[in-house]
Amino acid sequence: MRYPNNKYVLLALLGATAGQGVVWYTGQFYALFFLTLNLKLDYATAYILIAISLIIGTPFFIVFGGLSDRIGRLKIILAGCLIAALTYFPLFGALTHYVNPDLEKFQQTNQLTVTIDPATCQAIAPWNTPTPCDSARDFLTKAGLSFTTVNGAPGSAPVLTIKSPAGTRTVQGWNQGNWQAAINEAGYPKAADTAKYTWVNWFMTELVLVIMVMYVTMVYGPIAAFLVEMFPTKIRYTSMSLPYHIGNGWFGGVLPLVATAVVAYTGDIYYGLWYPIIVSVTTCIVGFLFLRETKDTDIVTSSAQAKMAF
Repeated sequence: MRYPNNKYVLLALLGATAGQGVVWYTGQFYALFFLTLNLKLDYATAYILIAISLIIGTPFFIVFGGLSDRIGRLKIILAGCLIAALTYFPLFGALTHYVNPDLEKFQQTNQLTVTIDPATCQAIAPWNTPTPCDSARDFLTKAGLSFTTVNGAPGSAPVLTIKSPAGTRTVQGWNQGNWQAAINEAGYPKAADTAKYTWVNWFMTELVLVIMVMYVTMVYGPIAAFLVEMFPTKIRYTSMSLPYHIGNGWFGGVLPLVATAVVAYTGDIYYGLWYPIIVSVTTCIVGFLFLRETKDTDIVTSSAQAKMAF
């Protein structure tokens, strides 16, 4: 592919499909992982909740696709990315509040600190053999707990400190059994078992999930028409396939891995949301500055490129 066609492909990726990909994966997949791994909702219940949100949201693919025929594709795609970026933190905080309020209360009343030698820590990746530092951070992350990291002496083993209303407890060295016993003693709610489902606010949980699926429909409903109209017939198939599959397969597909690694590194269970937020905001900026509306383009005889200002 030759210049300037490769420029159009790059702009389609950064100005549309990258943001669409991360919004899609956040609303459908990362929300599911967050419910099961962080909030300790059992898999069957979490999948049912996600399935219901998708059933409710599916007609809106048609709604926003049809709306894009009237007011424009790009406006809806960028609006979906922007609204998602502005609301992900409060929405995921609301999931914690409505799904596992005991976990939220535990986090509010207990301060967890992990003292580690940073030289012994690695990035969370499938090809790395976990060190005690990696295992300790991964354990707390999967428990849905945020923690503060303090640098320890070179060569020192991880140390867990829990400050609670009942006092301060310190666990020397990494041992999963000992760390689990320590947080249990501080009142950690192990799991959202069936007997305690009375504290799950089902309606509000589903409402939050439906809102995130709405974002998915906003960015995904118009994207096919936008890409078709953006490129001339001669190069259309290749040109729209590259940004679409890279945006969804790479920018969206690596979201769970990147978010998990960021959460483990920072010790904040919500910090992984910065990845889809940054990508979505980047898409809004690039799309607003460099892309133009395509809805009135004649895909047979004309090219959207002629209407784009660079």
